[in-house]
Amino acid sequence: MEVALKIILVIASLGLIAAVLLQPGKSAGLSGAISGGAEHLFGKQKARGLELFLSRLTMVLAVVFFVLSVIVAYFVRA
Repeated sequence: MEVALKIILVIASLGLIAAVLLQPGKSAGLSGAISGGAEHLFGKQKARGLELFLSRLTMVLAVVFFVLSVIVAYFVRA
């Protein structure tokens, strides 16, 4: 069981890395990071198509990675 969970954890981590690297850059430089973050926070910049899919995929894979990490840590300790 522990080995299977570790394999799934590695696959989830590789998927998370790929999803993050496939996303396009949101801003350029420090000024873009400040204003771009505010626009994204307040909903002025709407993602569509592939950007929206990659954003949601990243969130799902991050949750899966976190949950699997906790489960594997529990099994390794026990």
